[in-house]
Amino acid sequence: MDERLDEQPITVDRQGLWGAFGALLASAGTLVCCVLPAVMVSLGAGAALASLVTAVPQLIWLSEQKLLVFGVAFAVLALAGWLLWRARFAPCPADPKLAAHCMRLRRWSQRLYIVAVVATVLGAIFAFALV
Repeated sequence: MDERLDEQPITVDRQGLWGAFGALLASAGTLVCCVLPAVMVSLGAGAALASLVTAVPQLIWLSEQKLLVFGVAFAVLALAGWLLWRARFAPCPADPKLAAHCMRLRRWSQRLYIVAVVATVLGAIFAFALV
């Protein structure tokens, strides 16, 4: 029974980490959708953007469906935030090595989540404010 109690906090922390990775992946979609084309055009790489769109025509669909892309990204961010919040109060194991691993996993999860939030907000600024 002690074995299950020691594994539960690590499992909760891993859920937070996977949630943060999911949020980072969803926010990368917002960057590809809206930031990449704007930055390429701003830097005078319109021809490179045209060849990129020719090679990957799904970029046009992402740009046309930016409300859907941002809706999914914000939903995944909310889910990841809830998972991290829930993991924040879970106890770490009593073993010092496992406790250190638990805390390191929590810090990495929080960092990934912050990067995902910043990337999504940056994408939203490019998609909706700087249009």
